Amino acid sequence: MALQIKKRTLDCLMAQAGQSFTAREIAHWIFAHFPKECAAKKAASNKLQSDEQLLTQLAAEIAAGRPAWQEKHPQLKTTEERPRHYYWSELDAATEVEVAEAPASSAASDTARQLAECDLYPMIMDYLRAEQDVYAMRIDEKRSSNKSGSGANEWLHPDMVGLEDLSSDWGRPLRDCVKVMAEQCLRLWSFEAKLLLNRSNARKSYFQAVSNSSWAHMGYLVAARIEGDGTLKELRMLAATHGIGVMLLDTETPTESQIIIPARERQQIDWEMCNRLAEENPDFVEFLARVRRFHQTREINRNDWAKPSYEV
Repeated sequence: MALQIKKRTLDCLMAQAGQSFTAREIAHWIFAHFPKECAAKKAASNKLQSDEQLLTQLAAEIAAGRPAWQEKHPQLKTTEERPRHYYWSELDAATEVEVAEAPASSAASDTARQLAECDLYPMIMDYLRAEQDVYAMRIDEKRSSNKSGSGANEWLHPDMVGLEDLSSDWGRPLRDCVKVMAEQCLRLWSFEAKLLLNRSNARKSYFQAVSNSSWAHMGYLVAARIEGDGTLKELRMLAATHGIGVMLLDTETPTESQIIIPARERQQIDWEMCNRLAEENPDFVEFLARVRRFHQTREINRNDWAKPSYEV
């Protein structure tokens, strides 16, 4: 019996709805569940001399067939990162975002419960400290004054801010020289975090990051998942115009996260916006105090950044 690669792929995903797999993992599933069909496919080809070559061929056929399959089966969905992950969902893009952002059940165990956005903040901090040498802190919206009414701060201040010491590898003579000359030796970063980006919320989330993070030298939209064909293309087009970058957060191993669209550096801080943020939120006042102390000493006070400033 000929191996029906499309049918078997859909069988795999529908049998495990809610879970995502790479094309290679789907190929392994097909190989394990339909050995006779796989053996017949290998025997019929002069190029497939081993099981490894067969698995590679199956994965390639899955990847090649995906665009056409998705036209007929919109429930077949993929992530945007590489390697691409495939999954089956009956939910539309907007509902997927609602489900991802829904509060986790208090009855769920710590290991089983769904990630909430607040879970992302310490992960982002770990990645920034380990890989970007950026010291980050949380800007808690619950502490904002809300002078402009409910929901107004959603487009005002970022989820997190960070300080990067550009002089960390400099010797003392150069650091002292730069201090006297008042040259810039730091970058300020700003971050908007999302559990999920797809075609339903990508533009809104990106422009929220533009609104919240354009005051800084570097602004980023950070996502735990990026899904849907074309979502990353949309984000790249927006980044080319507006300069806010995109990070993909690895929630299993945060230090393996990656910048998939680099931010365009802003040469000057928008201090007028910083003043507005400080008027609204005491966490941002504390951030400015840490920046001031760095300017005075040209050194990072690690006690300032020892514990993350966020609430779970």
